[in-house]
Amino acid sequence: MAEAPKQEFWRWTESNWKNPDLDWKDARHITVGIDVGSVSSQAVIMADGKILAYSNLRTGSDSANSARKALKYARDATDMPEDRLDYCIGTGYGRVNVPFADRAITEIACHARGAIFIYGPGVGTVLDVGGQDIKAIQCDEKGKVSNFLMNDKCAAGTGRGMEVFADLLGVPIDEVGDRSFEYLGEEPSAVSSTCVVYAKSEATGLRRQGWSKEAVLAAYCKAMAERIYSLVERLGVNPELAVTGGMAKNRGVMERLMSMIGIERMKTDWDTQIAGAVGAALFGYALCQKGKGRKK
Repeated sequence: MAEAPKQEFWRWTESNWKNPDLDWKDARHITVGIDVGSVSSQAVIMADGKILAYSNLRTGSDSANSARKALKYARDATDMPEDRLDYCIGTGYGRVNVPFADRAITEIACHARGAIFIYGPGVGTVLDVGGQDIKAIQCDEKGKVSNFLMNDKCAAGTGRGMEVFADLLGVPIDEVGDRSFEYLGEEPSAVSSTCVVYAKSEATGLRRQGWSKEAVLAAYCKAMAERIYSLVERLGVNPELAVTGGMAKNRGVMERLMSMIGIERMKTDWDTQIAGAVGAALFGYALCQKGKGRKK
């Protein structure tokens, strides 16, 4: 009898979306931003600076193939041919490996520009918690970066670290934040915030001591919030704080972090993981308006 496949608790839901109010045939410029991160990849298709469609999926072992899949998944939501694209910009961890990109731009610049789009022009600080690093960015109302700090020493405190923890405890990653608040005791501090290997070992030990999954999750979410806070504190936070990346969806980390900072984060209806790709597509649109688009 064949064994049932092991459940992958870390696996989050991939998605694509099409704007029902836009038709690519009406657009003068179609631009694409491709954000190939260490954990997830996004493609955003824009029609004259408005989001036409986007995709959000898992990054594979090959950056170039992940970029192709992200664009195809976004186009699958439309009937637009690939040769209609006027300009493509790659960003993120694998930006130099996007085979069809006309240019590559750093994720710092793209997340700032994208955050302004998805949150509004009031953004003063952007916090991006990605798959393998944490970035705190200060920018003006147009998304121009004035200062930033980045911590990429370890996956602890990032999306990949949370995936490892979800799998270790057997808790679906989409439930981690809510489950961490089911622990009603005093907030525990017994899980490493600097090393995933240490955190796994400590969590395993705590479970053997009788700690519930919820208590361990509360400890890890608190540790992650503290690690992110240490970076934000060094940079300084302007009152209007926008959070991008997958960790923005984890209330277990975000609510604890906002309590430490002492402010509320801004709200958006957009998927927070598409910010980098949005910024890249906007840079492409600006270049098209200057006559830099592909020759037809």
